[in-house]
Amino acid sequence: MSKKIRTEAVDFLFEAVLSLRSKEECYTFFEDICTINELLSLSQRFEVAKMLRDDNTYLEIAEKTGASTATISRVNRSLNYGNDGYDMAFERICKKDDKEEK
Repeated sequence: MSKKIRTEAVDFLFEAVLSLRSKEECYTFFEDICTINELLSLSQRFEVAKMLRDDNTYLEIAEKTGASTATISRVNRSLNYGNDGYDMAFERICKKDDKEEK
């Protein structure tokens, strides 16, 4: 992770996020801390990442999400050369879904 973002302020923000206990609390917090457009952009990138992992084409992703090819490319670069944050989240979501199905 880039040393530029490892600050006390970012640590404090992450502590706040980690303190959230439900999806409803996440909505409450993120609606306060982000603009609607910022939140929608974050969720769009996450959806793009999932669709890339599911082997969708850029065209399919752009049509479904409205993301630009530049955004899709940036997310793809993160998936391939980043810190594996998307994969970590996807893996945990899948494990949680598997547990809930049983």
